[in-house]
Amino acid sequence: MPDFFAHDGTRLHYDDQGRGLPLLCLPGLTRNGGDFDHLAPHLPDLRLIRLDARGRGRSAHADPASYTVPVEARDALALLEHLALPRAAILGTSRGGLQAMVLAATAHDRLLGVALNDIGPVIERRGLDVIQGYLGRNPSHRTWEAAARARAQGWTSFHDVPHARWLHEVRNQFDQTPAGLVIRYDPALRAAVLATWDQPQRDLWPVFDALAGLPLCLIRGGNSDLLSQATADAMAARRPDMIRADVPGRGHVPFLDEPAALAALRHWLGDIA
Repeated sequence: MPDFFAHDGTRLHYDDQGRGLPLLCLPGLTRNGGDFDHLAPHLPDLRLIRLDARGRGRSAHADPASYTVPVEARDALALLEHLALPRAAILGTSRGGLQAMVLAATAHDRLLGVALNDIGPVIERRGLDVIQGYLGRNPSHRTWEAAARARAQGWTSFHDVPHARWLHEVRNQFDQTPAGLVIRYDPALRAAVLATWDQPQRDLWPVFDALAGLPLCLIRGGNSDLLSQATADAMAARRPDMIRADVPGRGHVPFLDEPAALAALRHWLGDIA
């Protein structure tokens, strides 16, 4: 499995498959490159590169103080250097989208375009409170099967999701052990994130505006509790050329293989090509 080392010596894992336009995929806060498993079969003509952020998935745990969006964006840039890629398109899910916006502000010339999956410059407190409830904690369910059934019942913002999909998701996010399910990321991520929880939310509109000049796509779950309709509308007003899809029957975050999401991503990739 391919690995490389970040500026501070942290070992980071990535997957690199296919040929063509390079698309660097950056996953959500507690997730990993498996976030994009459902999308991958629909983009066979691309070079799909997926990074496990430090402390997540198959990447090594690091100093919890380094679990920040700017450091993680620097890691993504280091991966482009490692692969000798002068430029790449970025698809960022949730926190990965924040990293993409930071890259637009700090390394604009390295980006071919950016697609944001259910994230914007205003993050709703309601969605953050949901994340706070599970962040850094092992689920109470002892098996993947039980966790998948619980998601089907509890994640009411998602509609018409087959059991096999939920099972795939929990297999990707947890290890099943004799003692029960264990999160596939550093539990210290909780303290690192909560240390800034009660601080006033930073104004992220300037980093969104740094996306100027880049082909831009926004995918929003129609039932998202993290990215509001009002914020998505404000993003579209600032970027009238932004390709946008509101995916019905999805909360935070869409799986990206929904017809509306795929149509938007293909339109965006066509603009880049």
